[in-house]
Amino acid sequence: MIVTDTNVIAYLFLEGERTKEAESVLLSDPEWVAPYLWRSEFRNILALYIRKSYLQLDDASYIMQEAEALMLGKEFEMNSKQILDLVKQSRCSAYDCEYVALAQKLEINLVTADRKILSEFPSIAVSLSSFK
Repeated sequence: MIVTDTNVIAYLFLEGERTKEAESVLLSDPEWVAPYLWRSEFRNILALYIRKSYLQLDDASYIMQEAEALMLGKEFEMNSKQILDLVKQSRCSAYDCEYVALAQKLEINLVTADRKILSEFPSIAVSLSSFK
């Protein structure tokens, strides 16, 4: 089991240069978990794709359903105090700290491509490209 941030989920569902890496992570460990926040962040990515005409609304809706199916039952409500404690000890956003907090709570790795998270939380964060 691993925590994956929204970007890793997006790389999996939105074809691009990092899609193969996300697919490799899924093959290595198909048990992905995330805070509920991932849904809003992913919808925001899809909104950008719709506005830039990279995706049609129906396609974006379908992709969201597929992502929700992957994450069904693997989403967590997070404790605000724990997140704010992590914000205080790092340069990461509260959004990023939700993923870190979940990884700490479950005592598992957070797979991410976010350089700031990787540098601020090297004991728990693993880069997308190096995850095996």
